[in-house]
Amino acid sequence: MCEARRVIRVHTVVDSPVGELTLVAADGVLAGLYMQRQRYRPPQETFGERDPRPFGEAGRQLAEYFAGQRTEFDLPLALSGTPFQRTVWSALREIPCGETATYGELAERIGRPTAARAVGLANGKNPIGVIVPCHRLLGSSGELTGYGGGIERKRYLLELERRVSRPR
Repeated sequence: MCEARRVIRVHTVVDSPVGELTLVAADGVLAGLYMQRQRYRPPQETFGERDPRPFGEAGRQLAEYFAGQRTEFDLPLALSGTPFQRTVWSALREIPCGETATYGELAERIGRPTAARAVGLANGKNPIGVIVPCHRLLGSSGELTGYGGGIERKRYLLELERRVSRPR
């Protein structure tokens, strides 16, 4: 009989302009970034022990992002989801900082033009918010809709990115 390999999960909490962010690592690789009162936030007991050691680089890059000094993240990620969800999350990372797309546009980009609602559901289940920029998706008419961290946080992130990416 084969034993399943046990994944070691740890977490830490960092401050940000959008409130505390809980970072979760699985075997030392970033696997979660959750906001307070976020829709689909896993139960706290699944985050493992509190240990800030694996999060130094993620914390540094997040601080640079919120300070307007970083527009892209360069971190290894452990994205756990269905193949469709991982496709959506990968496509989200291709939307440049300061730009947005609609759910329908992203569905077209991944070759599933009738899957706008499925894209929205996958987007909502994104386990690594901010870094996998689910806040860059808008409703079909360009309105701010459906952000698991709340519309005010989505507005803040989009305004930050527009200021940072605006040509000087």
